[in-house]
Amino acid sequence: MVLTTETRRSTVPPRSTPRRTPAAPPPLAPGALPGLGHAPALLRDPLGFLGSLARHGGVVRIRLGPRTVCVVTDAGLVHTLLVARAYDCPRGAVQDTLRTAFGDGLLMSEGQAHRDRRRTVQPAFGPERTAEYLAVMHRVAEERAGSWREGQVLDVAKEMNHLALEIVTSTLFDARLSEDATLAFHRALPDMVKGQIVQSLYPHPAFARLPLPVNRRFDAAVRVLNKVVDQAVDGSTRPGGAPAGGCPVGGSAGGGSAGGGRPSGPADRTLPALLRAATDPATGRPLTEADVRSEAITMFGAGTETVSTTLTWLLDELLRHPGVEARVLAELDEHLPAGTVPTPEALARLGYTRSVIQEVVRLHAPNAFLMRTATVPVELGPYRIPAGTELLYSLTALHRDPHLYPEPLRFHPGRWREGGAAATAGRQAFLPFGAGKHKCIGEAFAWAELTVAAAAILRRWRPTAVAGSRAREVVWTTVQAQDLRVRLAPRTAPTPDRPAGRPDDRAPHEVPPRPAAVAARAALGPRPAPPAYPAARPPAPGGPRRPAELRASTARHADWVVGHGLLTPADLPRYQAYALPELIGHAYPRARGAELDLLVDVLGWFTILDDRFDGAPGRHPDRARALVDPLLAVLTGPDRATAPAGPAPGDDRLLGAWRELWLRQNEGMSPAWRARGATEWRSCLDTFIAEAVHRSRGTSPGLPETMRLRRHASCLYPFMNILERVHGADAPAGLHADPELHRLRAHTADAATLINDLYSLEREERQPAAAFNTVLTLQRVRGCTRRRAELSVRARIARLREESRTLRRRLRRRHPAGHWYLDGSRELVDGVYAWTSTSRRYLSDGRRG
Repeated sequence: MVLTTETRRSTVPPRSTPRRTPAAPPPLAPGALPGLGHAPALLRDPLGFLGSLARHGGVVRIRLGPRTVCVVTDAGLVHTLLVARAYDCPRGAVQDTLRTAFGDGLLMSEGQAHRDRRRTVQPAFGPERTAEYLAVMHRVAEERAGSWREGQVLDVAKEMNHLALEIVTSTLFDARLSEDATLAFHRALPDMVKGQIVQSLYPHPAFARLPLPVNRRFDAAVRVLNKVVDQAVDGSTRPGGAPAGGCPVGGSAGGGSAGGGRPSGPADRTLPALLRAATDPATGRPLTEADVRSEAITMFGAGTETVSTTLTWLLDELLRHPGVEARVLAELDEHLPAGTVPTPEALARLGYTRSVIQEVVRLHAPNAFLMRTATVPVELGPYRIPAGTELLYSLTALHRDPHLYPEPLRFHPGRWREGGAAATAGRQAFLPFGAGKHKCIGEAFAWAELTVAAAAILRRWRPTAVAGSRAREVVWTTVQAQDLRVRLAPRTAPTPDRPAGRPDDRAPHEVPPRPAAVAARAALGPRPAPPAYPAARPPAPGGPRRPAELRASTARHADWVVGHGLLTPADLPRYQAYALPELIGHAYPRARGAELDLLVDVLGWFTILDDRFDGAPGRHPDRARALVDPLLAVLTGPDRATAPAGPAPGDDRLLGAWRELWLRQNEGMSPAWRARGATEWRSCLDTFIAEAVHRSRGTSPGLPETMRLRRHASCLYPFMNILERVHGADAPAGLHADPELHRLRAHTADAATLINDLYSLEREERQPAAAFNTVLTLQRVRGCTRRRAELSVRARIARLREESRTLRRRLRRRHPAGHWYLDGSRELVDGVYAWTSTSRRYLSDGRRG
């Protein structure tokens, strides 16, 4: 039952999806056979069949024997499934097959167990560890490529399998498998994958226990894989890497030589040692050896087959696109000369090489299909999915969708350049490493491994295809590349039959389109770089965040606000003078990547919304409600908050941006967190209407009401919730239930608000409408001077911060697992103070300079 496609084909033909009634059952795909359903079509041509379903709808039902499976064909709905519905739709039958064999490791676990384990494993894949791994990857790849001979014919898939396994074994385990162990691993892997598919299609799990040939081969493969992994795990912790009992694990692959070995460091930096030294975040107990082995085998499986397959496809594509190969080599010569040990900075400069590898990953997405299971009734777009339904999606089909990627079967690295169709398609359209809480933890490791291995091979050898040989797609759960054989020749200068290629792999007159946001940014010229900022406490295990990361996030945010139509290019210079990203940099010293971007975008959006209420909406309750009510409606459910494709007119632009932000905030978070977030945002947004009512009536609230309004209008409560989003886990339930936490949160919001009121006083006093500022209210209510009101507010801030320190100490003793949340609340206030004292947002026009 081998699933093969002999030639590459488009998996998504042109489609016409009629509009459907909301919450309707997905349509049934045509062509089901009595008793067999669509199983024959799926087995005969899996990619062609799965791709053909897109013409029938975003979700389509198919029958596999007695079972009904829903296939999700729309990229946006797949993203929703993996992110907004991750808790409701855990992994499905294909992955569950491996649970009994390999345990509840990171690959198999769900819910809080998964999040706890992910936090335990994450330090092994932090940026500073990746930098260490590069030297080992480089040495292993150079050694493997150096072992080949001129004129040798390589079975590319086999060699790439060996190379990928050696890299994983050396970098993560500081061990080296013998050739016999390596061959045993690769012989066992296909039987395990085949058994995984067949067993996932059984009508009942009991069939997996029958003495069928496929089951016996699966069980034997699992035993082999376990034995190989156990040998690597044991060998990585022994001096010299030699385990007892004659296991075929050779000497340690480490060493700090100038030739590119592992930077000097103890064996306790290996993955098994790190896991053995870690404790379970939920229980405080150390991980068991079974836990360590589960994570080890996850890294073996995830880090070898997909990487080796991608390297095989990469060589296949470069054989047929010599101009692309020439450009890659030229870029390597410039930024990563031969003999140079790669660094993260050097890899970051290989922009064209990265686009080539991205295009290989898109066109040959390794995951043919994956599954989830709806544990409760869910809605995906206009489709109603009953509880218990199995959901299947194909990344290969999504990445070959002509609606997302024009000419999807064309190998075209140029589509990934800034302004290209792929670059603007969005993160929902390119999911090689998944999305949401189960996104591959080793994504950065994989990109580095692919780049370093490709550089070692291409700089040393010039492969030429053996006559009649080319890569052939073989589809199981992954799309493997088989049958490619090449003959090796030493790398020489370009020859007439190997042209150097054009400066671009596009057609001579092809100019990629540029989106409005990018064009606007270019028109403004280079942005001033924000100054560096101090960390409020020691950096996270991932290492200190570099100022360049905040500058990059600032640039992305400028594109985001212009792209959503929230600002025009002419508005940007004044807006950027506020230095809003610096507030995030101070208040969230460990936020990086997507979390950093989310925080900056949320703060920017809220600031633009707040400024709107300086105008008519702030004085007319009906206008305030017209602006706020649609924003509140988005909070009813993240899956209903579908962002528009582009800028919309008027207030719809704020609404469209808010829909996107609400989805991003909820990615991978628990239902309890979503409910808290919705409540806090509702309280925050409602204050705009309450303030407009006071202004329209000409009334001034007293001090308690002013404090209540300011506490929620400042957006501090939602930003305290996002602390958990940045950390990747909910704060302990016991901490949330503690009354003293509620007091601490109120103190945090009040302190930050009062600091803001001190610095915004002059600006707010100049507004035509009454400003809700605590200093002004205190001056009016007590009939005191401005100076005395300011001193009173400063004294209140000092008391709040002192009381907060006492509350944190008591809460930390009762809830030690939530110390990060308590520390984060302190950093938030410190960040507000550091930013307000330097930002130009609160300067009057005469002081702006």
